[in-house]
Amino acid sequence: MGQAGGGASQAQEPTGLNKLQHIRRRCTCLLPLAGWLMTCAVHAQSAPTQSDFGGAGLLQTPTARMADEGEVAFTASRTSPYTRYNFTLQPLPWLESAFRYLNIANVPYGIVPNSNSQSYKDKSIDVKVRLWPETHYLPAFSVGIRDLGGTGLFSSEYVVGNKRFGSMDASLGLAWGYMGNRGDIANPLDVLSDKFKIRPGGFSGTGGNFNTSHYFRGRPAFFGGISYQTAWQPLILKLEYEGNNYKHEPFKNNQPQRTPINVGAVYRLNRGVDLSLALERGRVAMFGFTLHTNLAESPGPTKLLDPPPPVRTQTPPTQTPQQVDWSAVSTELRSNAGIEVSKITRRGREVLVTGEQQRYFYPAKALGRTARVLDNQLGADIDWYTVVATREGMPIVATSVHRQRFDDLLDYNIDLSTFRRSVEQDTPLPQREEVLYRATPKKFDGGFSLGFSESLGGPDAFVLYQVSADYDANYHFTPNLWWSGGFSANLLNNYDKFKYDAPSNLPRVRTYVREYLTSSRITMPTFQLTTSRQLGTDLYGLAYAGMLESMYGGVGGEVLYRPMGERWAIGADVNWVKQRGFDQDFSFRQYHVATGQVTGYFNLGYKDVTLALSAGRYLAGDWGTTIDVSREFRNGVRMGAYATFTNVSAAQFGEGSFDKGIYISIPFDLMLPSSHVRSANIMWQPLLRDGGARLNKRYTLYDLTSDRDSDLFQDNLQQITE
Repeated sequence: MGQAGGGASQAQEPTGLNKLQHIRRRCTCLLPLAGWLMTCAVHAQSAPTQSDFGGAGLLQTPTARMADEGEVAFTASRTSPYTRYNFTLQPLPWLESAFRYLNIANVPYGIVPNSNSQSYKDKSIDVKVRLWPETHYLPAFSVGIRDLGGTGLFSSEYVVGNKRFGSMDASLGLAWGYMGNRGDIANPLDVLSDKFKIRPGGFSGTGGNFNTSHYFRGRPAFFGGISYQTAWQPLILKLEYEGNNYKHEPFKNNQPQRTPINVGAVYRLNRGVDLSLALERGRVAMFGFTLHTNLAESPGPTKLLDPPPPVRTQTPPTQTPQQVDWSAVSTELRSNAGIEVSKITRRGREVLVTGEQQRYFYPAKALGRTARVLDNQLGADIDWYTVVATREGMPIVATSVHRQRFDDLLDYNIDLSTFRRSVEQDTPLPQREEVLYRATPKKFDGGFSLGFSESLGGPDAFVLYQVSADYDANYHFTPNLWWSGGFSANLLNNYDKFKYDAPSNLPRVRTYVREYLTSSRITMPTFQLTTSRQLGTDLYGLAYAGMLESMYGGVGGEVLYRPMGERWAIGADVNWVKQRGFDQDFSFRQYHVATGQVTGYFNLGYKDVTLALSAGRYLAGDWGTTIDVSREFRNGVRMGAYATFTNVSAAQFGEGSFDKGIYISIPFDLMLPSSHVRSANIMWQPLLRDGGARLNKRYTLYDLTSDRDSDLFQDNLQQITE
């Protein structure tokens, strides 16, 4: 799940909409995630089995089946001479997507001299759409494309239906391209146009193009089979008839086939691990395994390391707000409710706590703990508790809970749906208030972490990696003005093997990654001064200067208009940056550029799908558009994909043709026995190139104002009692 062919893996911010973040943030994402996938697999038992190519299927062929939304699966399989590594996502109930690395053992990479020790690697993205589910009379029916925009070596299109008969699940489909190389029948689409009779040949050396002139062209072949659930629950048997005759393999690497019938078995070792064994082509063994789980349904582990929620006193307090020891209350709010308090005020019969959340990912959990802390201190003259959430000194949202209604919920006198009607979320507005307590601002915070970055599938080595020891720190001069920086010490690194310099017809704005990772053992990835402001009721601003990321320093600013309660926002950023020296110190190279984008964010109102559209100038001086589509589940997990198209031609861009990627964001809260405000973020980019490259900003206003989207609060309101 990294970038291949000369790029370092990068993480994204929690929203998933700003994908190109600093590469050394990945360690904290991958370590808990690896263990979690091995131990947690909610509802995974009913997930359909995966094919050799990834995605719900039999062996070499797909089925019309879909996993439950939120399912993810990693599959590795070996059928000589092919080894496939697949990652499959199910963001919507009718949409399956997958990306794949495929290794051809008997074909050299062949891009650069001395690369014969590396076998050829192919990268591809697949999509399958279910047109309708199975009914009593009709089979489930899906249409899909393999290698949607890749080299075309293994590209295929298909339609397939599935019908269940007791313990048997039968599939029947028609495939074009690689899966249909046998060419059983004339193309039924010939009636639409003679163009469908012939499938253009050839291999796209750069990859990344949408080969629409190939889709559903040429003679197709039938495929299908049966999956049989045995009486022994862990064992599933498979019988498959495939449409490929292996006489037209890429690179003329044709394979003998004794029979088009494949037989195999899947043993479900536990709720999250499948082991596969098959005999394919009548002569070749296939071995594989699948790790799968459902991210959307995971409740997360019990929070054994969290402080217990406050216990309400049996005797109601009688003291007035002026008699409360607010300094002690502030300390308890920080330790138990996770709020770094900046001030506590009173407005009539309402007490307001203003501060920034430092512990809890789910705002409702923090609100409930805040209400119980206040409940133990305040007399009957207070009816409302309000938390004014801030980020970097900017007020974001005010959330109010009615005291008696909350007590009724804790005492089981009302249900959650009734209580929900008494909770309010509003734009924080300046009003006349009595200040009960004002905290001394915390100036400095910092900490050590272990960093990891890697690159997959290049000609010099299949895995290039770096392990580093990192220290990050922040110093706040005021709540709205702060310095942030970090140092990184290289511990392990094999990028000295990286000889392939990724020739580019564009300015080398990203493909100097080897130089940046190997020139110095001690680096300074960031060193920047940032200021933030609320410019209006719904308008926010950010300005920054310094060493903004590993490769660029300069100055820039951003504004964002994000109305409270609306499902849209619009923002713009503009930056002047100069390429940093390879040592990542205070030196600069000659290249400089003005870059920035205007971005619109639109929640489509369907299953919390967000569309982000950006237009502007990128680091290489190219102009274009980025399209980002993501889906957030109720528990905060986000799955998404993006693509950037600029005025750079595919030939100028080089291998990959345009920038694209797939990403997942998973709250640490779902993986760890303690609450955590951040998320583990993983992004897969097929290639790191120079076209469509964006500045890796440390902060973005859309992320800083994420609490203005009330869906996460409302969807997890039950946590207010935890």
